[in-house]
Amino acid sequence: MSVVRSKICGITRVEDALAAAEAGADAIGLVFYPKSPRAVSVQQARTIIAALPPFVTTVGLFVNASRCELGEILDAVPLDMLQFHGDERPADCEGYHRPYIKALRVKPDDDVVAQIEPYGNASGILLDTFVAGVPGGTGLAFDWSLVPRHLDRPIILAGGLTPENVRSAIEQTQPYAVDVSGGVEARHGIKDADKIRAFMRAVKGA
Repeated sequence: MSVVRSKICGITRVEDALAAAEAGADAIGLVFYPKSPRAVSVQQARTIIAALPPFVTTVGLFVNASRCELGEILDAVPLDMLQFHGDERPADCEGYHRPYIKALRVKPDDDVVAQIEPYGNASGILLDTFVAGVPGGTGLAFDWSLVPRHLDRPIILAGGLTPENVRSAIEQTQPYAVDVSGGVEARHGIKDADKIRAFMRAVKGA
């Protein structure tokens, strides 16, 4: 099996970003959604990115942001990739001169393949847990048997992952990557370096 990549999302502090990088995470996520307890300002994001070592991908997470709002953030923050976590159509995700990930929230009886199909230009599809009214970061897992296999786009598994269950999740779903936020936190927006290291050990051991 190929190496499973990893992203630590909801980073709000330099020390948490460095802990993720030192543990071997491939990417960090910065949340530009004001209603999230993990939201960052433009200045916070700039400070965090400036402190990162090379070869750590920076991903900006947006929820139904206007093109104007998103453009202003991209003018100020050197993000490598975009992650759309709202109700964005394919056209809403394109035209920013950056690769993008589209997040889809999975619930029982969903036809996940049909939901993925319109996003043919996405670099990857992130599958998260559906909770009504909450765009992500719920800390809840969904039924991993719904994750489709052998798609033409990389699948990123999210939703309720922890150091304790991520190895099993990888073995069951064979994703391209895993994405964690709440599962490695001390409290909302504040990561726990020991949990990050434990999570990354489990990913590498899968």
